[in-house]
Amino acid sequence: MSEKSFDLKAELKSIGMTQKDFAEHIDKNINTISRWVKNEIEVPKVIRLYIETYKKSKILDDMQNIYNR
Repeated sequence: MSEKSFDLKAELKSIGMTQKDFAEHIDKNINTISRWVKNEIEVPKVIRLYIETYKKSKILDDMQNIYNR
């Protein structure tokens, strides 16, 4: 996952979060999230990794919910 190919707006959509939701979730100012989305400042690697981990966790939760039905 390179910085150039990381689309924060698409990633947030894929996890069902708005910029505001994500800002609250990670305790950051909404303006910071907006600047990341607009590529005004680089999305920190830790945030990119967090989103990837969040997505994997969500998949596992969904699988467990299906299994437990």
